[in-house]
Amino acid sequence: MDASELAYSGIAAQAQLIRDGEISSAELVAVYLERIARLDGRLNAFRSVFAERAGLEAKQADARRGAGEQRPLLGVPIAIKDDIDVAGEVTAHGTNAVERAAVADAEVVRRLRDAGALIIGKTNVPELTAWPFTETATYGVTRNPWDLQRAPGGSSGGSAAAVAAGLVGAALGSDGAGSIRIPAAWCGLFGLKPQRGRVSMAPRARCWHGLSVNGVLTRRVADTALFHDVASGTTDVDLDHAPPPETGFAQAVAQPPAGLRIAYSTRIPAGVISRLDADAERALQSTVELLRSLGHELVQRDPDYGLEAIPAVLVRYLRGIHDVAGEFEHPERLERRSRTIARIGGLVSDGMLARSLAREAQLAARVGAVFEDHDVLLTPATASPPPRIGQLQGRGALWTLNAVAGMVPYNGVWNVTGQPAASVPAGFGSDGLPRSVQLVARAGAETTLLSLAAQLEAQRQWAQQRPPAFQ
Repeated sequence: MDASELAYSGIAAQAQLIRDGEISSAELVAVYLERIARLDGRLNAFRSVFAERAGLEAKQADARRGAGEQRPLLGVPIAIKDDIDVAGEVTAHGTNAVERAAVADAEVVRRLRDAGALIIGKTNVPELTAWPFTETATYGVTRNPWDLQRAPGGSSGGSAAAVAAGLVGAALGSDGAGSIRIPAAWCGLFGLKPQRGRVSMAPRARCWHGLSVNGVLTRRVADTALFHDVASGTTDVDLDHAPPPETGFAQAVAQPPAGLRIAYSTRIPAGVISRLDADAERALQSTVELLRSLGHELVQRDPDYGLEAIPAVLVRYLRGIHDVAGEFEHPERLERRSRTIARIGGLVSDGMLARSLAREAQLAARVGAVFEDHDVLLTPATASPPPRIGQLQGRGALWTLNAVAGMVPYNGVWNVTGQPAASVPAGFGSDGLPRSVQLVARAGAETTLLSLAAQLEAQRQWAQQRPPAFQ
C-alpha cells in the first residue's frame, strides 16, 4: 500500500494493518506528518501538531505490539477538535482569550488513549465554536479540500478538512447544532451525532445545556462504529446516560438492514429564512430512489416542528456560548462578533432557560411522532453548499446568525431532542462540491443509522472519492 492509499484507508483498516504487522505505527505517523507538513499550509486544518510526541508514542505502540499487546486502536493517530481537552495543551476554542492549559485529558481522549490511539494534533474551530464556518482572527482561515475558496463548515471545520484531505484517519468533533454533520456534509464525510449521553462530555456536564455532544468525523461508517465501540460511555459528571445499543456498533455495520420504514421530508422549520439548493434536493431524491431499490419503504412525511423548534435551539445555543465565554481569562480579546453573541446569550435568564428545558419532552414527542410509524427520517443535510471564504467576514452577530441558519436549517432540532442523526454523502452538485443527506433515528438507535449508512456506502463508495488537489 502506497503512502496515499494508507493515508486515506481509515482507522479501522489502519488498526488491522498494525495488528497484522503489515505496517508499523511509526510508519503510519510518518506518512501523516509528511502530509501535514506538505499540505496543511493550504488548508489550515490543524491549530497545533504534536509531531515529536506522536513519533515517540508511535515507537512505544510498536514496542507494545511487539510484546503481544492487543488494543483496538493500538498505534493509530487521531486528531482532536480544539474544544476538547488534551492534557498540557490549551483548549483554545478558536481564540487567544484562553491561556490556561488543560490539566487532564477529557474523558473521551482518555478512552481513546486506553484503546491505544495516539494524538497527532488539535484542529481549528471558529471562535467559541459558534459558526458553521471556520475563520478566526487568531488562527486564520480553514479551507475546504474540495474547493479552497469555500469553507469546510464548522464548528468541527478543521477536523473535517483534515480527514477529507487525508491528513489523519479520524478526528474528534462536537455537535451543538450540526457541528459534526455540517462539515461532514460539505467535505464529503460520514458524520454521526450520537445520542446525548452516548459519548462522555467530561469534564463538562451538559455542554451548552445538553445541546452539544462529542463524536467523530470519518470517511467510512466502519471507522465511526469502531470509535463508538471504544469511546462510548459516560461518567457521573456527565449527568446524561444513553440507553445501551441493541448490538455493538461495529456489529451493526456488518448487518445490512431489511425493510426499514423511512419518512423523507424537505420541510424547513418555522423561523428560518432558507431556500433549498437544487443539487441538495436532487441528492435527497436520488437517495429516496436508491433506498427503495434496496427494499425499504419510503413515504413523504413532514415532521411537526411547530413554532418552538428553532427558539428551543437558540435559547441553549446563545446561553451556552455566553457561559463558555465567561470561563475565559481574557474575554476582552474575543472578536467583536463573538463578544456580541455572548452578550446576547447573557440576556437568556435562568428562568427562560429552565422553561425551555422543561418543554424539551413536549417538543421531542411532537417531532418524534414521525417515528411512531417510521424507523428513520431522511432530510437534506444542509440547504445550500458551503459559503465562500470571507463571505461572512465583518458581518454583525445577528446578521451572521440569520445567514448561517438559512444554510443549515435541518440540524439543530435533533440536538434539542438529543436523538441520533447522521450526515451521509450523496454525490456531488453541479459545482463539483459534495452533497449529503441527513438520517435521523429514534432515541438511542445509532445502530440503525450505522447499519443503513453502511448499506448506502456499499452502493455509493464515497470513501473512494478524494479531493483532486490532495491525492
